[in-house]
Amino acid sequence: MSNNPIPIVDFAPFLDGSAKQQTADQLLGSFKSAGFVYITNFGIPEGEVQDMFDWLKRFFALPHETKMLAPHPDSGSHHRGYSYPCQEKEIQYSDSGDEFTIAPPSMKESFECGSEDNDFMPNIWLPEGVLPGFNEACLSFFWKCHEVEQNILRALALGFGLEEAWFLKYHETANSQLRLHHYPSIFSELLETNKLTRISAHTDFDTLTFLFQGEIGGLEVEDPNEPGNYVPVPPIPNSIVLNAGDFLRRWSNDTILSTMHRVVAPPGVAAKDGLLPSRYSMPYFCAPDMSTIIDAIPGTWSADQPKKHEPVSVKEYAMKRFAANY
Repeated sequence: MSNNPIPIVDFAPFLDGSAKQQTADQLLGSFKSAGFVYITNFGIPEGEVQDMFDWLKRFFALPHETKMLAPHPDSGSHHRGYSYPCQEKEIQYSDSGDEFTIAPPSMKESFECGSEDNDFMPNIWLPEGVLPGFNEACLSFFWKCHEVEQNILRALALGFGLEEAWFLKYHETANSQLRLHHYPSIFSELLETNKLTRISAHTDFDTLTFLFQGEIGGLEVEDPNEPGNYVPVPPIPNSIVLNAGDFLRRWSNDTILSTMHRVVAPPGVAAKDGLLPSRYSMPYFCAPDMSTIIDAIPGTWSADQPKKHEPVSVKEYAMKRFAANY
């Protein structure tokens, strides 16, 4: 990755049908080489993304006690509602899922939501009238992201030489999550001395994640060719940053990378009186149905290249990861 920056893939030729296979091959190739890729022309107009950022900023500008009217439950298995700064801690598991490391507290606050039809993880909203229009804006944007998710899954299937709907049958219940992030202004010394983090190094355990970055950077990904060396992923206007998660890596029999990434002090941004500026972002986590068993997909294994992992239950794996983060 040092000599090959994270690729940029124009998704328009997939959406309009003019070069579906070529786009799919570019996407899969990026996941195999880096685990990360920028996607442009992904299907949500720039103005609609900016509108959601405006709602995000209005929410986080509310007083703490108001935001706590939609509290994230103490249980880490219910990822909905508002989490205050340092409430959440990043956990990085070993591949077996039995060993983990705990990082310093994450200096960020977040709000999470998903489908209203998700009985396993119901939404937790502010009371009616507290921030009129916010709930509706979140749900509308969630479903726009869901459509992007479905198209990316179709492209990945084509890249693997599978029927276009192959991954969709494991993502039928919209078991995904939209998360709004605010990283408050913080003294740079706290990050430099590792007393706090914005987000420590971790992989995502889902199928894939895409991120809407604000104007302030700070995202870094580990260079697969140089473990321990992290490369900045600066914001590119009108793009999303897409990365593969642990489930997709296991599905691919480790031919796709689930790359370590983190959020640090933004490069090239001077601290004013020692304070770094606030940062906003919106990740969308695409997760399989809870009933899914993840096993290596056809074409990724053979007698000469056997399966590297035993089949794993999404529900069991997810509950273990969720519960440890709070």
